[in-house]
Amino acid sequence: MKNVLLLILVTFLSLTSCKKNMDHELRDKWKNEILEAEKNFAQMAAAEGITKAFLTYAAEDAVLMRDEKLIIGKKELKEYFTNQASAANSLSLTWSPDFVDVSSSGDLGYTYGQYNVSVTDSMGAVKEHQGVFHTVWKRQQDNTWKFVWD
Repeated sequence: MKNVLLLILVTFLSLTSCKKNMDHELRDKWKNEILEAEKNFAQMAAAEGITKAFLTYAAEDAVLMRDEKLIIGKKELKEYFTNQASAANSLSLTWSPDFVDVSSSGDLGYTYGQYNVSVTDSMGAVKEHQGVFHTVWKRQQDNTWKFVWD
């Protein structure tokens, strides 16, 4: 009887350990997917413009907070960026995540890190501003990651 109980206990501990390793591997995979999306998002902003990058990586229900106002949904994001088009041409935005985490279910994640905005005024003077960003990412039906909060 002792041997049977010991066998059951060892089997249970082995299975539990394997599940924890699998969970850890999956979470690492999802974190890497989010980091890759964040990296591609930043690269697109630098190469093809902020407007295209934000509209490409925004989920349909994405929310931005700009100047203490919420911009809700992709349609409003598009209107916001259209109205900011002239300012966007003189704007440079770079960022890089310092941290990423993901839910145990793999459907939500978040990043935060440092950003830098450079604005060139009409006289050619460049003003820079640094800050901290926080982005919430949501896995989409097609398994891509889109931001839902920025």
